[in-house]
Amino acid sequence: MELNDKLEILADAAKYDASCASSGAPKRSSEGKDGLGATNGMGICHSYTPDGRCVSLLKILLTNFCVYDCQYCVNRRTSNVPRARFTVQEVVKLTVDFYLRNYIDGLFLSSGIIQSADYTMEQLVAVARELREVHQFRGYIHLKTIPDADPALIEAAGRYADRLSVNIELPTQDSVQKLAPEKNVHTIKLAMGNIRLKLDEKEAEPRAPAFAPAGQSTQMIVGADASDDARILTTAETLYGSYKLKRVYYSAFSPIPESPKSVPLAPPPLLREHRLYQADFLLRSYGFQAKELLPASGNLSLDIDPKLAWALAHREHFPMDLNRAEPQMIARIPGIGIRNAQRIVELRRMRQVRWADLARLRCSMKKVAPFIVTADYRPARDTTSSDTLRRAMADVPQQMALFPELQAA
Repeated sequence: MELNDKLEILADAAKYDASCASSGAPKRSSEGKDGLGATNGMGICHSYTPDGRCVSLLKILLTNFCVYDCQYCVNRRTSNVPRARFTVQEVVKLTVDFYLRNYIDGLFLSSGIIQSADYTMEQLVAVARELREVHQFRGYIHLKTIPDADPALIEAAGRYADRLSVNIELPTQDSVQKLAPEKNVHTIKLAMGNIRLKLDEKEAEPRAPAFAPAGQSTQMIVGADASDDARILTTAETLYGSYKLKRVYYSAFSPIPESPKSVPLAPPPLLREHRLYQADFLLRSYGFQAKELLPASGNLSLDIDPKLAWALAHREHFPMDLNRAEPQMIARIPGIGIRNAQRIVELRRMRQVRWADLARLRCSMKKVAPFIVTADYRPARDTTSSDTLRRAMADVPQQMALFPELQAA
């Protein structure tokens, strides 16, 4: 098979893995040194660092052959899809060639399981090792690790990769046993635990050899099993606390031709995936707990974002006086983010906060209006019911126009 044909198959097969990011990588550059690549350049793709830089990654599978038969996976053993496999040298050549053409700044490499977990992990490590040691590649590398592989191989992967990821895929042991019988949640979490131990060792001893400086991440598939959002967020919260993950990624289940009857025939709403990302951000950055966002079982609301849903369910905190409230509570007000909460606190050290200040900070004025008090503003109807506010603030679906230019004319 021609290299271009392999690339078409294996790049397409990698699109289902959402745990692809480059945040937290150390800055490296080959300027004035041997080798090539950098982690601090402008890219052309869709992976963004915390400071807003766009970093492009070559996102491929080493192979989509797999000995596992995970029911939700397009590359499962019994799936009728075209198969291909890169050699280690082919992946290295693609990465180097694409970088020299300014197409990419890094590599995201995953794989189906071939022969054994150890053999597959050896191949992944070999790619990273050759890029780093032979070609002196200083760009970003993200490796998907195989949980059942020898811990020594995962440790070797961490020496060459910026980030490692171990996908848990489903939030409960029962779902994993039903839909991915060859996998074991205990083994997955053990691999995550070993990676965390190595990260902790590096943090405790800065002069120790480098190990996955951008940390580790994981992915959960949404809608492949009966798990609701409450279960998914509780699992994510546990993973963050137990394994110090950088990110949990959520991927809406996508049915494929000839899907087995054990998985749904229709995908979940993509908006559900979006709401989970919003809720996850509240867990990581705003100090929310999963039980606050979803006190009981069920899914997040699709018509309003999780932060607004929490505010409407806890009207006892509102309207909140921005000149008196604690910073962490200001950040919980719908329409005000963490940065603007900090700016409001800084501003009130000099003078009282007014309504116009929020407009200058570009807060979402429609959202904040029912929930705040400033020196010159108080909601005219602060006793308006939450149901009424919800109807007024819900996202209204809009039909996209086929020919907007004609309608505008």
